[in-house]
Amino acid sequence: MSLPSPQHPHSFSTESYFQTQRPPPGLDEKAQVMDDFVTRWYGSAGNKVVLVTSGGTTVPLEANTVRFLDNFSAGTLIGTRGATSAEYFLKADYAVIFLHRQHSLRPFSRHYSHSLNPFLDLLSLSPTSSPSSPEILVRPADATKLEPVLRAYHHTQSRGTLLSVDFQTVNEYLWLLRAVTGSMARLGRRGMFYLAAAVSDFFLPEEKMLETDPALLIPKSRAALARYGHQLVIGNDLHRRKIEVVFVERSRSSLGKRYGDDDRGPGAEAASDEFEETWLRLDGLDPTTDAREGEVEIEEVIVKALVERHQRWLNAGLQSSLRE
Repeated sequence: MSLPSPQHPHSFSTESYFQTQRPPPGLDEKAQVMDDFVTRWYGSAGNKVVLVTSGGTTVPLEANTVRFLDNFSAGTLIGTRGATSAEYFLKADYAVIFLHRQHSLRPFSRHYSHSLNPFLDLLSLSPTSSPSSPEILVRPADATKLEPVLRAYHHTQSRGTLLSVDFQTVNEYLWLLRAVTGSMARLGRRGMFYLAAAVSDFFLPEEKMLETDPALLIPKSRAALARYGHQLVIGNDLHRRKIEVVFVERSRSSLGKRYGDDDRGPGAEAASDEFEETWLRLDGLDPTTDAREGEVEIEEVIVKALVERHQRWLNAGLQSSLRE
């Protein structure tokens, strides 16, 4: 993996890659966690450590990534080979560093995620269950299948033999792989590398990536309304999508046009004063994390606003039919 040079346009050099591509955010923290894990098992005589990589890498096309190229393979993108192998390494008494694609399959939980056997279908509510005193049961027919998976999971948790670290882009993967291989070097023959990830064999240098202009959000939303003739566009900035969105729609002054009475049809030019924007925001939340239990999610606010607009549209149609 490298950048080609003028003298050797088709050459590859690991050194030039790491000299020219910036380390991803959070690298130091993840590298430290992996190093601590290796140190712990290095000091435990006789224990073997394996690095298992799993899932596919992405190649971002933009600095603020919306579009990317993905390494697609049914077995490697979702991580079937890696997650399954990690379980068997754990069963063989290895300590496992599981370096995996974000949201791909993971050891133990793989049996019930990304499957045709959804986890919630295994559960039922007790007849005596209530919100204040919940009782959740596993269906007897499924308990026999779940029990060995759950037992192995708790055994692994109690021993601390599994460390999971995620990546998404090929750049994240390469920097993390470089860090963990450096840590594992001290293990000598007690260490193993089982690289089952589907790794992109190319990358896009940072200076070649497309730039996304946040100032285009509103104009592009208005253009979509004018072109396609629908009623509402919900826009968001990539980095604030969990806490802030904007509704772009026909203005109140052109209410009839918003509800389908515009005889110009899709694609007609529209003046900027025909549109209005409504920003929906959640204050005090971290835009980089998922909502915790009890917190309002932006989707709840979105759906509430859509329900109100839909009802208003239904009422307008009813009033129109009554006038006729």
